[in-house]
Amino acid sequence: MAAPFDPLPQFQDYARPERLVSASWLSARLGSPGLRVVESDEDTLLYDIGHLPGAVRIDWRHDLTDDVTRDVIDGEAFAELMRSKGINRDDTVVIYGDQSNWWASYTLWVFELFGHEDVRLLDGGRDAWMAEERDTSFMVPDFPRSDYPVVERNDSEHRILVQEVLGTIGKDTIIDVRSPEEFAGTNDDSSHPATAPALRNGHIPTARNYPWAESVHANSRFRSRAELDEIYGALKASEETVIYCHLGDQSAHTWFVLKHLLGFDKTRNYDGSWVEWGNMVRMPIERGE
Repeated sequence: MAAPFDPLPQFQDYARPERLVSASWLSARLGSPGLRVVESDEDTLLYDIGHLPGAVRIDWRHDLTDDVTRDVIDGEAFAELMRSKGINRDDTVVIYGDQSNWWASYTLWVFELFGHEDVRLLDGGRDAWMAEERDTSFMVPDFPRSDYPVVERNDSEHRILVQEVLGTIGKDTIIDVRSPEEFAGTNDDSSHPATAPALRNGHIPTARNYPWAESVHANSRFRSRAELDEIYGALKASEETVIYCHLGDQSAHTWFVLKHLLGFDKTRNYDGSWVEWGNMVRMPIERGE
């Protein structure tokens, strides 16, 4: 049975307010039947120094990626992951993490690839929860295994792969959510916080730069609908939109903003992102603003 939606007034201006929960809403419902909480961080060790009571950890490096194919895990692996975490197909899943929910957004995106109906993001993520000095725990929960079914992954609606991205140049809207320096190709990838460098710098031809961080406040919470409309006002919700970053995490964050907060139904995440594009032989790139 799905948990009730968070009625926080500011959420109601978003296209899909049911995809967000506040810290106060979640704090009041921790431990409720049918509610599972997932922590998914860039720094996976953060879970060990305190997490939301009852939260399970999903490690994007090891749990969501097939390290042989460098692809998202398949349906059998996702079902086994859900079973091991005690998550049922009809559970409400709330996901949060560090870095303003970069990898939490990516994890939510993977849940949507497998059609999990009720998956939500904690507004502000781990940062907001800790800033409010809410309860934390060191205990790793041991939920009974679930019987989560094997579901075939559906990439077509939310995901785009490299060859299709190549065909969208000059046709669809392409959004690069990295920093202006990364977009212009003036950065040094050796200092990038991600672990996978690219051999070339720059951006995909015709891409526009909308740094992901513009969509959140300093406390990691999302900006209001009016502020987001102003930031992304030059984009059209009716157009096919491709989003990428360096590894697919920041682009998943902007994918969440465009799709669920602003109602861009034709937006897809290019999770191969620059670490794939920038390392491919003869793949076209541009440099400069």
